[in-house]
Parts: sequence; C-alpha cells; structure tokens
Amino acid sequence: MGITVKQISKHFGQTSVLQHVDLSIKNGELISLLGPSGSGKTTLLRIIAGLECASEGQILFGDQDYTNIPVRKRQIGFVFQQYALFQNMTVFDNIAFGLRIKPRGERLSKKEIKQRVHDLLEIVQLKQYEHRYPEQLSGGQKQRVALARALAVKPKALLLDEPFGALDAKVRKELRHWLKKVHQEFQMTTIFVTHDQEEAFDISDRVVVMNEGKIEKIGTRQEMVEQTDNSFVSEFLDIGSHI
Repeated sequence: MGITVKQISKHFGQTSVLQHVDLSIKNGELISLLGPSGSGKTTLLRIIAGLECASEGQILFGDQDYTNIPVRKRQIGFVFQQYALFQNMTVFDNIAFGLRIKPRGERLSKKEIKQRVHDLLEIVQLKQYEHRYPEQLSGGQKQRVALARALAVKPKALLLDEPFGALDAKVRKELRHWLKKVHQEFQMTTIFVTHDQEEAFDISDRVVVMNEGKIEKIGTRQEMVEQTDNSFVSEFLDIGSHI
C-alpha cells in the first residue's frame, strides 16, 4: 500500500515543527527519514501513524483519506527505540498479543495464532527463545521480538522510529542487514526514522533528508552526490568528500 503525505504542517503553540510537507511513498518501498535533531522526522512518522494530529494537510493510504482515521483503525505496525515489550509475557505471548486482542469476528483460532507466531519466530531467528522473558534477551533480540509483534497482525505499513538507536554499532549493523532481508520477504511499505546516515543509505530504497520541518531532498546517495544544488544537503551529508 502506498502512502501519500499532502501539505502536512504541524504546530505546537507558536512553534512550527512541520511546514507544508509533501511526500509520496510507493507500495512496498522502504524509505528513511534522515535529518538532525528537531528536523521533524519523528513528528511526521507519528502523524502518518495517527499518534499525532496534523495542523494542516492530508494523509492518504492508497487512494483513501486517513487524515482523521484513529490510530487503532489504521492497521499500522509501529516499532519504537525502547522496544515497549510486556515484561511479564514470554517472547511467544508478546508476539501473539496483537492477534489475541482482535475483535472476536476477526480473531484467528488458537491453532492459527500459534502457527503465525512460530512462523515469525523462524523469520526473526528466535525460535529457541519463545519461552523466555524480555529481561532474558539481549537488546538486539528484544528489537527483533518487537518487529515480529508488529508484523504479526499483517499491518498495511511498518513504521520504525530509530529502532536500533539504543544498540551498539556492531549490533546495529547486523540488525539493519537482517531488516533488509525481512523487508524483501514481506515487501511491506516501510518508513524508517534514523539520524545515522550510513544506516539510512544502506537500508533504504530512497532517503528523505529533512531540516527544520521541511524536506530538503529525496533520493539515493548517488543521486544526492550528483545533484549538489542544495547547500544544506551537501553540508549535512559532507558530499564534497565523496566526489
């Protein structure tokens, strides 16, 4: 499912966080929102998810206007930096949670839930950990559980807000390569927020560079190197050193 952002603005009192942002994300595309702190990337992600309301503009999922659709009806998978796992639940139960709380008419049978969870445990390479609790897992393993939980309900899109930010560099690199493989398998429209330039260009089909609530440039690293017409982007990405 494609996502279209049309003229989205967001104000907190007198402070403007997003200014007339336009963005079109293709079905099955993985894009990264990249920029310095305060550039508006997380706010934009939260508006797309329905966790924040835009001051102006529209959010379209496919051809449907989702601007005023509540978060619980958007069918979005959201992964945070701090995992947000239920500490009193096993890995299996954390992943199964979203499936078990669906309305009775939409809920899978216990057998189907068990199969779905086991399939995801296989994908995230944690099958042997299904009976463990979050406190018994490493940071990287916790984040894979969080991703499996988001994927369990088969969301329309997957949104990730600096999901590897709390992990060390080696684990981050391992997880981003693993996430690319998962994305290739599911082909789900995915938006990834990061402040890490290497991570953004390594993992994404396209990168959206943001600054002060605006989109400065969209494209691959090669496209940005070849089109040095934006002084902020050139300086932020240190493009001169790559030419």
